[in-house]
Amino acid sequence: MKLRIKGNSLRFRISPSEMVRLLDTGRIEDTIYFSVEDGAKLTYALKHTSDVSAIGVRYEPQMVTVEVPTVEAQAWAAGEQVGLYGESASRAGALELAIEKDFACLDKDDEQNADTFPNPKEGAVC
Repeated sequence: MKLRIKGNSLRFRISPSEMVRLLDTGRIEDTIYFSVEDGAKLTYALKHTSDVSAIGVRYEPQMVTVEVPTVEAQAWAAGEQVGLYGESASRAGALELAIEKDFACLDKDDEQNADTFPNPKEGAVC
């Protein structure tokens, strides 16, 4: 899972194998470690649940979890939709949330594009 933080926005990119794990287990996560000190890390997670009616975010120290309704996650996984989008209230205004399929890069080879979704623009002529 790739995480992009820019301004007051979070964007996750999800690979096909992560999508399968998300649907099977209800949650995927990864952790970035900033140094050797205890607690110098951030875990970021994506969870689907029937307990929410819209995309949102939960924050705890060293943990951020984006939650999406199960029905939306299943429809997104099964369809052609690129991503799920929403907002969550924060002290700095709306936190923009995006969860997107990780598409193959058109300028990379098969090895570099392993475990990505087929790019819908592949083979397109300008």
